[in-house]
Amino acid sequence: MKKHILVIAQYFYPEQFRINDICTEWVKRGYKVTVITGIPNYPQGKYYPGYGLFKKRKETYKGIEIIRIPLIPRGSNSIMLALNYLSFVVSGFFWKVFTKIKADYVFIFEVSPMTQALPGVWYAKRRKTPCYLYVQDLWPENVEIITGITNKKFIGSIGKMVDYIYAKCTMIFTTSISFVDSIEKRGVQREKIQYWPQYAEDFYFPLEKTRIDEIPNDNNFNIIFAGNIGNAQGLDILPKTAVLLKKNKLNRNIRFNIVGEGRYKETLEELVNTRSVSHMFNFIPRQPANCIPKFMAANDAAFLCLTDGDLFSMTIPAKLQSYMACGIPIIASANGETYKIITESKAGVCAPAGDAEKLAEAIIELSSKSFDELKQLAVKSREYYDKNFNKQELLYKMDRYFDNKEILED
Repeated sequence: MKKHILVIAQYFYPEQFRINDICTEWVKRGYKVTVITGIPNYPQGKYYPGYGLFKKRKETYKGIEIIRIPLIPRGSNSIMLALNYLSFVVSGFFWKVFTKIKADYVFIFEVSPMTQALPGVWYAKRRKTPCYLYVQDLWPENVEIITGITNKKFIGSIGKMVDYIYAKCTMIFTTSISFVDSIEKRGVQREKIQYWPQYAEDFYFPLEKTRIDEIPNDNNFNIIFAGNIGNAQGLDILPKTAVLLKKNKLNRNIRFNIVGEGRYKETLEELVNTRSVSHMFNFIPRQPANCIPKFMAANDAAFLCLTDGDLFSMTIPAKLQSYMACGIPIIASANGETYKIITESKAGVCAPAGDAEKLAEAIIELSSKSFDELKQLAVKSREYYDKNFNKQELLYKMDRYFDNKEILED
């Protein structure tokens, strides 16, 4: 009889998150998978066409049974975002009371908000089912930094919720080693926490250099940023860096190809215009994830950045694995774990987070390299991915956690 995994993930297909692929792989590996999720609305903040409170609340995707519980869309302001978070929890509470689903494991895919874990924890407690939490974002640290809220009572209450969730989970998996240490400091037993890094979907792989209509065919050095354009990414550094690059006499002009959507996109476009560097930026609408490798192949390097701060020093953004899987040189503005991976892999250049001058220097350094030198960086990028983020090895390891074999051996 197939083992049944109940996945709790506020975001799921057609929203583009890695949990889509994890669930697809579990089906291939012989599991029955049911996903409890919301009505798709990320990142635009409104329901996707064809979805709603009374439309497509149940569907099947690649053998995965999807149940969509009611939630309020994210909208475009903090009040709507708070209601979005709260509505998923409220709907999840009533769902766990009335559901007849019987699962062997609960797996919670936690990107912000951490509140989405509560329905999974409640279900697992009621059914006495093993509960696994995959932490992508640390709370309450993430709330304090992103929102700017520092009220000790408010942050303290969120901290208590987080501690409750950690205490009720059988195992906690993290996307970075630093997250393990941070969670342990909250009083969680070390043996209960495991580093399980993200991998990239199979469609992320190196392609031959190509040209596409969305990017002009000229001699510019093209740098791609692909993904959510949010506040946490620290993309305000790019217009500042562009101003510095503009003052330098470069062998090749620099173009930043920004692919995606998000709450910060309009602000970023305004900053680009205000600083008179619009000729160095090319904004491209959000693309299907499986088209991104084609865009990578039309660029000379890929860019990622994180805001300066202790939390982001511990973070490894999911796009790092996507970039490396595509075998492309990387330019980063980041500290901590991301900086360590890029320097250790020798896959590109990394400037300190928030330092526009150092980032400009890094871009000048990379853009001055020959085709063969860039090719070598690309090769190292993919080699590091294959060695450290191998998809099948990571999935096999999770199988063993489900069977408790890894726990016993550790």
